[in-house]
Amino acid sequence: MATDQLTPIEGIRRELQRTVSEYITGTREAGDGRMAADDSWFGPESITWLVQSDWSTVIGGVTSLLVQTLHPPTMAGVADHSNYADDPFGRLHRTANFVGTTTFGSAAEADRMIRVITKVHDRVTGTTPDGAPYEANDPHNLAWVHCTEVDGFLRGYRRYGTVPISSAEADQYVAEMARVGEALGVIQAPRSVAELDARLRSYLPELNYGKQARDAIRWLVFPPNKLGAMAPYGIILTAAINLLPSWARRKLWLPPRVRLVSDAMVAPAAKALVGTLGWIMTPPPEIVAVREARSR
Repeated sequence: MATDQLTPIEGIRRELQRTVSEYITGTREAGDGRMAADDSWFGPESITWLVQSDWSTVIGGVTSLLVQTLHPPTMAGVADHSNYADDPFGRLHRTANFVGTTTFGSAAEADRMIRVITKVHDRVTGTTPDGAPYEANDPHNLAWVHCTEVDGFLRGYRRYGTVPISSAEADQYVAEMARVGEALGVIQAPRSVAELDARLRSYLPELNYGKQARDAIRWLVFPPNKLGAMAPYGIILTAAINLLPSWARRKLWLPPRVRLVSDAMVAPAAKALVGTLGWIMTPPPEIVAVREARSR
């Protein structure tokens, strides 16, 4: 539809698309309903397509970032080799590009993205503040990042997602995502929610809420957001904190979550925001079909 033929509502939606795209992808290009690749790693029958096309994963993504700060090698790599304080949305843009390409891109595009990330990780080496050496491509460190991301996305979707999924489908999602993790170098990525939880808990002795973690958490809580994004980001952050596993809350010195109170205060606003973003940003037609089929 040409711009001059847009109804007032469609015109507002298109401008909102451009604004959201600028925050997420770094461009002002509005969503165009682009088809997902026929030979992507996943497909319409996958739970990955369903979960990762949903805006609830933005909330889960922030949850994963909060948890990731607790692992000193991972946090040192971010602190030493990124400029997240000066480029607040750069990491978000890159993560969104990686997730979008490996989920909906062609197999060739996904393979190319894995090679690019691996090459970037080759340069991410150094020592933690405690003097321990680290390498981003160390399978142990890769597994931490992979597991926290899968866990965060799944938590976000199961709490705030559009279409409910069963426990078996949650296990299927973890198993499907193992393909991405192992392509990056993770050894025996978890293939069920129970395995995912066990793998994350195996890192507990290594976790530490040190200065680099505190600096990152402070930045996540008080980012240099544009004025128009402050209210929605506040909802996203609050909802993300609400998703934290109990062991992460303890490590981050947060009080226990009172579920009934938290859900009553947070869930309606978070679900409304996810629904609004879903209306603004048009998903690929295949995703629309999948959601409609599952909603019947």
